[in-house]
Amino acid sequence: MMSNLNEENVKDLSRLCRIEVKAEELPALFADLKRVLDYVEQLREVDVSQLSPHSHIDEQGIGSLREDNAGSHLPRELFLANAPDQVGGMVRVPPVIKQAP
Repeated sequence: MMSNLNEENVKDLSRLCRIEVKAEELPALFADLKRVLDYVEQLREVDVSQLSPHSHIDEQGIGSLREDNAGSHLPRELFLANAPDQVGGMVRVPPVIKQAP
């Protein structure tokens, strides 16, 4: 439960998540996060004791899964034309894990 959520917690979370949050953005982010957590708290009050757990919604007959069929796709040249950087016909992305010195 995050009833003691404060702006300092939000600063710590942003640091842990490696998300840059400017000082002027902090109050709005705090308010948004508080609203989300309040909603989750509201959901905890729903009585689900009479429901059995299900791993697929289809077990209750509420809908069905579609066939996994291959369809048309974007031509590679057009896809790569929208990529910020490419090498050898593939999209180049910045490294996520840096090698130790």
